[in-house]
Amino acid sequence: MARKALAVHVGAEAAGQIAERGWNPDLFSLLLGASGGPKWFILGHLDRMLFGDFLQGGSQPLSTLGSSIGAWRNACLVQPDPVAAIDRMEQGYLHQQYASARPGPEEVSTVSRAILQSMLGETGSDALVTHPRINSQIVTARGRGAAASRSSALLATGMGAAALGNTVSRTLLRHHFQRVVFHAGSTGSPGLSFNDFNTRHCTLTPEAVLPALHASGAIPFVLSGERDIPGAPRGQYWDGGIIDYHFDLSQYQGEGLMLYPHFRAGIVPGWFDKFLPWRQRSVGAARKLVLLCPDENFVATLPHGKIPDRNDFNRFDPQRRVRYWQQCIDASAALAGEFADLLAQDDPLAGVVVHS
Repeated sequence: MARKALAVHVGAEAAGQIAERGWNPDLFSLLLGASGGPKWFILGHLDRMLFGDFLQGGSQPLSTLGSSIGAWRNACLVQPDPVAAIDRMEQGYLHQQYASARPGPEEVSTVSRAILQSMLGETGSDALVTHPRINSQIVTARGRGAAASRSSALLATGMGAAALGNTVSRTLLRHHFQRVVFHAGSTGSPGLSFNDFNTRHCTLTPEAVLPALHASGAIPFVLSGERDIPGAPRGQYWDGGIIDYHFDLSQYQGEGLMLYPHFRAGIVPGWFDKFLPWRQRSVGAARKLVLLCPDENFVATLPHGKIPDRNDFNRFDPQRRVRYWQQCIDASAALAGEFADLLAQDDPLAGVVVHS
C-alpha cells in the first residue's frame, strides 16, 4: 500500500505479533508520548483516532508514559471524551496570547496552566487518577543544586554545568536532576526500567495532576516550573524532557508492545542530547516498538517545509503563526486517514517498515 503522509516503523518482534493478530489494541501495554512542544500539532488528528477509537477497543491494562507535551497528550486519553479534550487543548495551545511582547516565565506559565485546566475541565484530574484500565504516568525532572534555583543566574550556572556533564556522559545529569514519575494507581508500571537518575515514583492525587503536568512541560527560563508538588519530595520541578526527551527505549521491560505516535523516525534520549549526534538512536533497535510518524517527504510539503516548533513564536507574528499552525493541523488529517486505511487492509503490514 502506497502511503504518502504516515510512516510506520515496526520492530521485528512487534511485526511478528501484528502479522499474527492484526492491529489488536490489546497487543500494546505502553503508550509513549515525547517532549516536543508545538510539534504535537502534526499528530493531532492521529491522536484523535488512536485515543478516541483504536485504543478504546482494548480490554487489557495499558500504561501511558509521557514527558512535557507527551504527558499532556496522554492525559487526553483518560478523559471521558478524549477527542473533546484534544479539541480543547488544541484550541488553547493554538490561540495562546500574551500581553507582553516578550513574556517572561510567570506569564507563560499562567497561560500554560489555563490550557491544561481547560483540557482537564472539572472532572479531568479525577478521571486521570481513577481510570480503571489506563495507568497514567507523568515524567518530571526535579532540580538539584543550582538547577533547583529560582535565581536566573544560578539556574543558568546549573543548566550550563548539566549540559557540559551530559556531553561527557548522560549519567552525569544525575548530579543536576532527579527523575520523578507521578503515576495513577497505587503502583507505577512504566514499562521502562528507570533504574537511573535516582528515580522516585509518586502516587498522583487529583490536586497534583495539574502541577505535575505543568512541571512536566516547564522548560527552564521559558516557564516557571512548579515547586513542592503535593505528594512528592520538596523542591523545584522542571520539564521531564530534560532527562527523558524521547526516552531511552533500551530500558523497556514490558511484556506487550510499545505504541509511539512520534514526530520523527529517530530517538533522542534526553534534551541535551539534541546537540550530540552520537547520542541519537535508530528506531530499529527496539524489537517491540511500533512508531507512527509523519513521512519526511510529507513534511517537506508543509508550509515552510517543517512541522511546528517552539521557534515559531519568534519566527512569526501571532497571526501568521496561528495561520501556519492551523495549516499543519489540517494537513495532519492525512496521517489519521492512512492509519485507518492500514487497519482495513487484509495485510496488516502493508507498507510498513519492518526493522530486523
